[in-house]
Amino acid sequence: MTLKVKANIDTLVADVPMGACGLTYVGFQAYRFDEPQTRVFRSEANELCLVILSGKASLQVKGPDGTYQWDDLGDRISVFEEKSPYAAYIAPCSEVLVTAQRGCELAVATAPGNNGQYPSRLIRPESMKRSSRGQGSNTRHVCDILPETEPAHSLLVVEVITPPGNSSSYPPHKHDRDAIPKESALEETYYHRLHPPQGFAFQRVYTDNRDIDEAICVENHDVVKVPKGYHPVVVPHGYTSYYLNVMAGPKRVWHFHNDPEHEWMLKG
Repeated sequence: MTLKVKANIDTLVADVPMGACGLTYVGFQAYRFDEPQTRVFRSEANELCLVILSGKASLQVKGPDGTYQWDDLGDRISVFEEKSPYAAYIAPCSEVLVTAQRGCELAVATAPGNNGQYPSRLIRPESMKRSSRGQGSNTRHVCDILPETEPAHSLLVVEVITPPGNSSSYPPHKHDRDAIPKESALEETYYHRLHPPQGFAFQRVYTDNRDIDEAICVENHDVVKVPKGYHPVVVPHGYTSYYLNVMAGPKRVWHFHNDPEHEWMLKG
């Protein structure tokens, strides 16, 4: 099983269907619009989180909880700007008409819904917590788009920028076992972007017994699936890494377990 989904060159840049590719709870797509375009998304029995990664778009939502119109969303030209994105939570059984302007990049995260327990809503940049984690060459910068403190049935969505030469999702950690509060079972996808765009980064996905053990070179717009296991990222000198994480599982709570072989570095 290969865990890397190579980027496409057309509008649908990345496509990881829910229920396929070793993932049960998480689906992910990324779209790049080189021309103005409209596109319809249907949540069906799932919930969605649409993230306007860059550029501008308008959203018209029709669902069991009502109709919404959000126009001219988007306030950054690149995911590498120090700005939070606009996003929208979309309830199950809804239809979304996206009108994207030229240059828009859109991410669509999918996970199981719960019969419309939570209504659709716009998630504004100013509501998102921004923070830095780690120290030294383990420093990275985090934006919580849809954290567990905000309403949703399954989805957790976060974006991370890792400076040149640094590591991220590090020390290696995992969340594939239902042992709350020590660890929760969450699948995950990583949507990678690099600056400058010809760059690359490395991600390893491995389990304790090594039934999964892949060292992956990722380039701009590639996706890495993490059905289970540890999943650190390392960025070479000269390039900045961005990734969008989507997580979901049977319980919507994030508790992770560090690889004990590498946890020593947190005690220094």
